[in-house]
Amino acid sequence: MPNDQTPAGWNVAHRPTGAIGHGPALVVAVASIVGLAGFLYPFLLPLVGGAATTGTGGYAVVAPLIFALLTAFAALAIVAELGGSGLANAKVVALLGVLVAIDATLRLVPTFLGASPIFLLIMLVGAVFGASLGFQMGVLTLLLSAFLTGGLGPWLPYQMLAAGWVGLTAGWLPRPASPRRRILILAAFGALWGWLFGALLNLSFWPFTAAGIAAPGGLLWSPGLTLPETVSRYARFYLATSLAYDTFRALGNAALVLTLGTPIFRVLERAHARFAWEPWEEAGEV
Repeated sequence: MPNDQTPAGWNVAHRPTGAIGHGPALVVAVASIVGLAGFLYPFLLPLVGGAATTGTGGYAVVAPLIFALLTAFAALAIVAELGGSGLANAKVVALLGVLVAIDATLRLVPTFLGASPIFLLIMLVGAVFGASLGFQMGVLTLLLSAFLTGGLGPWLPYQMLAAGWVGLTAGWLPRPASPRRRILILAAFGALWGWLFGALLNLSFWPFTAAGIAAPGGLLWSPGLTLPETVSRYARFYLATSLAYDTFRALGNAALVLTLGTPIFRVLERAHARFAWEPWEEAGEV
């Protein structure tokens, strides 16, 4: 049976030789699990009862390892995309390169507090081309933009992962028939990720910032905290240091989707329809 994206006039007795965007799903899943462990380190430690190496030196050791793993996984995902279904996927990878280059240059645009234009294309690519390509879009955009802006540092792999998850989860959004409703859903999604992105990035350095301070009502992490204490302390840390800043990012994401989302959506969906086409192959007899 054809799905709801089957163009009018296609013969349902035939099937395309392949589909785009699903080949590297396993690679993306493994990369996300590895990255998630890096982010949730302070919350996982009380559960396993292990000791921790604290201080900024730990940050300098953990971040390069995550960077190396993430870069390798991104490369594997692209190779899987190319090998998944021939010409259609090769075209999509070429388009991905162009979109990453465009989006990375937007990092040069001055931002207002946390608001940045780079998240718009990441969300739209994920929403149109699917979760796997959305993840690659986010990871590679932050990687390339770091070279353009001189933003290289131990924070980069965490930024790459968080941006990758923006594109990944955009591919999981519902796809209502109404374009206006779809834009409204994406605007709310962008606002939510404005706060989530900041909360995740804080976790990249919070465990290594003046660790060991355990005064009651403190904001910083200590390896001796229980899980409830860790959650409570991080919640206070986030509210005190990042909520206002991240609110500007949330509002900026929503505003960009509402103003520019519709025309960019149309361009990307047209490209998706063209790149998804391949010569037909007769379906075998059942």
